[in-house]
Amino acid sequence: MNPPVALTIAGSDSGGGAGIQADLKTFAALRVFGTSAITALTAQNTLGVRGVHAAPTEFVVAQIAAVLDDLPVAAVKTGMLATAATVTAVADLAAQGRLPHLVVDPVMVSSSGDRLLEPEAEAAYRDRLFPHASVVTPNLREAEALLGATIRSRADQHEAARALGDLGAAAAVVKGGHPAGDPDGEAVDVVWDGKETHELRARWVDTPNNHGTGCSFASATAAFLAQGDDLRTALAGAKAFVTKAIAGGAAWRLGAGHGPLDHFAWAQVK
Repeated sequence: MNPPVALTIAGSDSGGGAGIQADLKTFAALRVFGTSAITALTAQNTLGVRGVHAAPTEFVVAQIAAVLDDLPVAAVKTGMLATAATVTAVADLAAQGRLPHLVVDPVMVSSSGDRLLEPEAEAAYRDRLFPHASVVTPNLREAEALLGATIRSRADQHEAARALGDLGAAAAVVKGGHPAGDPDGEAVDVVWDGKETHELRARWVDTPNNHGTGCSFASATAAFLAQGDDLRTALAGAKAFVTKAIAGGAAWRLGAGHGPLDHFAWAQVK
């Protein structure tokens, strides 16, 4: 039997911890055949992003079309789209019904604080792409940028998730990690499912090795959707996968900054 197929449309991380590299590792770890369209090259490592070189939008679309014309893509995840033109082009493909089970991770700010998206592209995300998403998965900083709001508490997360749903996505997740002012020893993400909010909870792992967590969560969600799970099950599975991957790599010393995750559970291999 053939494996399910998922597509990631995202940027490349030369350090290997996030972006296309994290997405393809996640797909493979979850037994999904991964395909990709690269939107940008980045010069980065665990300490930060040194440069971004965006691919021409026409070539991004050509990569996507080449995959869709030949392979049975069951779910799609977007990450760093880099330019307003590329966001709009991806939204056009989604509007045509060509991007099934679309998981939109609006990559704007890296975990190290680097800006990864043209400011004018934010409106294209809100107005053009979100209405076609099965779920959007911003982190706290990205949700603040999208909504022009401040998120400092769990209650703020709930309100932000609902507000993101109002922008047109079928569902929204505000990835909270460990918000200031609410230190309860858990990493909590808040989900708006179109009707109400609920929380995804897992134990907080105290480690600087969190590079690629957002990419991995979104691509894991897409992988479970490609396997036929409903959204609630897919999100729960993604949360569990990322928590395990963070814990597995918590003691690694790869690079001097925010290190990568243990996507393949190597820490459990004796």
